[in-house]
Amino acid sequence: MAYRVVWSSKAIADVEAIATYIARDSPSYAAAVVRKIIDNTRLLQQCPDKGKPIAEFADHSILEKAAYTYRIIYQIKDDLVIVAAIIHSKTLIDFET
Repeated sequence: MAYRVVWSSKAIADVEAIATYIARDSPSYAAAVVRKIIDNTRLLQQCPDKGKPIAEFADHSILEKAAYTYRIIYQIKDDLVIVAAIIHSKTLIDFET
């Protein structure tokens, strides 16, 4: 079964901020990181359940995949995969926002 992958506005803003930050030192590495993030989210169309459950959440429909040092946080709802956020692996998830 193919899932439909959609990005939240926060996830889009996260990727843009990551690209801008990395590009200050290396535009080519910034492009590689963004490409890896996008490639990993495309893979979610076929097998989103291969992600790792997030320890901070009791809800096991919220999963993560890694792309370099970034966590792709997403949720599976029926045949939809929602990319919620892209955060650095050392960033704690803020439950307030």
